[in-house]
Order: sequence, then structure tokens, then C-alpha cells
Amino acid sequence: MEEVSKSELGYKIETVTDNHKVKVAEKIKKMFGHIDPRKEEYCPIRDVMALASDKWSVLIILYLGYFPVLRFNKLKKYVYGISSKILSERLKVLEADGYLFRTMYPEVPIRVEYKLTDFGHSYLLKLLDLTEWVTQYSDIIIENRKKFKLNK
Repeated sequence: MEEVSKSELGYKIETVTDNHKVKVAEKIKKMFGHIDPRKEEYCPIRDVMALASDKWSVLIILYLGYFPVLRFNKLKKYVYGISSKILSERLKVLEADGYLFRTMYPEVPIRVEYKLTDFGHSYLLKLLDLTEWVTQYSDIIIENRKKFKLNK
């Protein structure tokens, strides 16, 4: 009996990378397939990602993951370069979205502490995946930037 290959039977032979790309495309289609960009004024994905993924919010969440509880001035010290105004704004947004708890103690002077919620911890896990990816590929990114600058 003659053996027939999968490709002759109509099966598409895919590499692991091809298969991964197909799965990613399917997830993205599921995510955006129902959205008509001409009618959508509000995009929850863009809105949530913009608020929770700016450079300051990511650092705040990472530091609150490392230190279980931090006060405002300690956070400001760790998130180097952030102004008090921006830190205050980011903390309010993260609290409003449910990423962190803010506890105010009736003392003089008033003591305010911040810590991640369970929801914030679940987001922290995803951020850790991303930061591990960045760490793994940072040399490639830096090299690509250098090549890009040379080609301009």
C-alpha cells in the first residue's frame, strides 16, 4: 500500500512558530472581531492598557509587588524621577481601577499607605512575564536600535 503524505490529504504542515502565530491571530480576532472602529468611541482595551501600562504605573505596581505596603514618599523615592503631582494622579487612577488599596490613618501627620489588591497582584503576574521577556531580549532591542540609527 502506498503511503500518502499529510500535505497530499489537504493537511497544512505548520511549524511551531506558524502554529503559535495562528493561535495569536485567532485570539486577536476574537478580541477585536466584534468591534466596528467607525462606531466605537470607547475602546476598553486601549483605555485600560493606556491607564495601567504607562511607565509610571508599571513601576508603581512592580514596587508595590516587591514591598507589600508603601507610603507615598517611599514610593516617590523608589519610582525615581516621578513628580509628586504625577505620582498622586497615577495612584488615584490605579486605586479607582482597583489595582491598589489606599489606607489613610487618622494621625497627625496623616499617614497614607498603599498596597496591591488581589486584582493588582493578578496584573503584576502579567507584568512580570513582560519584564522577563524584556530582560531576555533587551540586548537584541538595543542592537536593533543601533542598526536603525545607522541606517537613517
